[in-house]
Amino acid sequence: MLSIPEKLLFVVLAAASAYLSFIGFRRVVRVIARGQTGQVPRLNQLPRRVFDGITRTLGQSTVFRARPVASFFHSFIFYGFILYLLVNVVDALNGLLPPSFTARLGFGVLGDLYRLVADVLTFLILVGMVYFLVRRFFVKPKTMQFGARVKLHEDVKAGGVKRDSLIVGGFILLHIGSRLLAESFLLASHGHADPYQPLASAVAGLIGSGDGRVIGYHVFWWGAIGMILAFLPYFPRSKHIHLFGAPSKFALARRTEELKPVPTGVLEPVDLEDEAAEQFGAARIEHLRFPQILDAYACIQCNRCANVCPANQTGKALSPAALEINKRYELNRIADAFADGEESPRPLIEFALPAEAVWACTTCGACMEVCPVGCEQMIDIVDIRRDLVMMQGEFPAELQTAFRGMERSGNPWGIGQDKRMEWADGLAVPTVAENPGFEVLFWVGCAGSYDPAAQKTTRAMARILEQAKVNYAVLGKGEKCTGDPARRAGNEYLYYQLASENVETLNAVLIDEKLDKGKSKLVLTTCPHCFNALLNDYPQLGGDYRVTHHTELIARLMAEGRIPPFELDESITYHDPCYLGRHNGVYDAPRQVLESGGATVIEMERSRNDSFCCGAGGAQFWKEEEEGDGRVSNERFDEAVATGAQVIATGCPFCKVMLSSSDGADGEAAPQVLDIAQLVAMRLDNIQALFDHHARAAGGSAGAGISGD
Repeated sequence: MLSIPEKLLFVVLAAASAYLSFIGFRRVVRVIARGQTGQVPRLNQLPRRVFDGITRTLGQSTVFRARPVASFFHSFIFYGFILYLLVNVVDALNGLLPPSFTARLGFGVLGDLYRLVADVLTFLILVGMVYFLVRRFFVKPKTMQFGARVKLHEDVKAGGVKRDSLIVGGFILLHIGSRLLAESFLLASHGHADPYQPLASAVAGLIGSGDGRVIGYHVFWWGAIGMILAFLPYFPRSKHIHLFGAPSKFALARRTEELKPVPTGVLEPVDLEDEAAEQFGAARIEHLRFPQILDAYACIQCNRCANVCPANQTGKALSPAALEINKRYELNRIADAFADGEESPRPLIEFALPAEAVWACTTCGACMEVCPVGCEQMIDIVDIRRDLVMMQGEFPAELQTAFRGMERSGNPWGIGQDKRMEWADGLAVPTVAENPGFEVLFWVGCAGSYDPAAQKTTRAMARILEQAKVNYAVLGKGEKCTGDPARRAGNEYLYYQLASENVETLNAVLIDEKLDKGKSKLVLTTCPHCFNALLNDYPQLGGDYRVTHHTELIARLMAEGRIPPFELDESITYHDPCYLGRHNGVYDAPRQVLESGGATVIEMERSRNDSFCCGAGGAQFWKEEEEGDGRVSNERFDEAVATGAQVIATGCPFCKVMLSSSDGADGEAAPQVLDIAQLVAMRLDNIQALFDHHARAAGGSAGAGISGD
């Protein structure tokens, strides 16, 4: 269809475009390769990983987890472009090959189906692209805006994101629009409509018929194919590179050797015994692991992570989206030198996110959970904290008190180890020394040992274990902080010290080489942070245990009939702790307990994997909250109040304290905040009181409520 000069011109332009595109993509690969390898598997079983990456990308399930309307229109563009790869190849062949050959492509059932699909996709892509351009440049939804305190890269502040969006959007409109007009002019030149191209036929009817219309075909063929040749060299610098970054990110996701997903509660280990190591944590972009550098290219700049970030949603300086966008624009600026091995010119906290934002993170994992392409923003932040604490010695002053307490007294409160068992005063709680044949080791934790509010939960759990006749024991004074607050705050040295001692203690009382892990003794904890550390952190240090959260054990004891179902007169809602739910997937057990007697849990607007953090994680409990528009705990408490429930149940001592200390928690009609163990123990005590009452042959009855607690 094209003239000989046009064909020669196409070959020259295609070769130039391919060369420049190759240079750009090679640069991106070399930039990503500057990252560290890490110890969590990323490259094992590559064929299966690649297949998984492709299928997850094609499935678009991660995109549809939020914003259903926007995701619906995004699917037009995504699936349209996937199939448009074939359309563009056929269009190029139609222009370059003789008509006698290409004419055969248009006949038969397959030819009819191809033309119909191409025509429909043309329409859908145009509709989808118009929707997003109107949304970004005219509607400007709040969900796409950055907070006033958020640090943005200089190139972003200069309009880089808007300019890039306009270039990408303009390319798509011009490319698809030109392709539509090329087909329309071709139909018009033949003077007939094609029932398998309804859109192109409608446009052709507006153009009119005639042999001269073939010139229009040539013009718009070049418009469609030429736009591709012009755009490809820019592609590696644009947001459009997420088309390759996303499936690559899925393929390189954190997986076990068996390719099972690694929970978000697992942090990359640090080899503190490596004498050759000169850097711990990430000060500069090259200190990140290579999948974290890939994040900058996979990010689609949708802002979903910022929309679920508790720090961002309460007006603080942290935006997980800005972190990835800032990384992308810095890499675009330094790509050539950085790819050649030069050191990046400035630290991450100077362009990616400031220290204020680093310390605002609660490590709740919501950003990683919601990201449609699997970015690891929280992991970046922990790595930056590691550098600030271990290399720079710069961290919030309040954390020094917690660090000192853990180092000297084995707990962040700094209370003497000799007082660790005072919570059990008046109770017959057996220690490991007193009951070496125990089946369940009750790991009490620092909060459960020292915090007055958490002690009530610990005592309640002891009551439940007694009622169910569970053969258990506690370590007592042999137990120290798991080191979770230190690790999430970036103090890997202190974590290693505490965790190593605990692993040695636990291995001595738990590990029986004659038994496999499935039959070994069970570790029970009432704290999700202890739960996560024992389950996910300690295996990195040689401590591989069976660990259960107390809500899981209570649910099991109820199912076995060892304790009665739970009943409550008051309405109840449940707050999912981040380190129990989102990081470790425990959602059903707490609800099974609360609903065992026929009650219904009133769900908050954000629950289960969408749950909103209480604000305590990431060592936030031990420091002042960063400046913002409000407190994280206030927002979560208000959301619970909105359900109308009279009781807020949770399964974490820190969630309980944070919600109980919210501004509205002291109100006369405010709901009570109680741990599930407390609620179950109160039910047991009511039953026992009723039994004793009848045993004394007295009249009356006892209620199952908690009023007056």
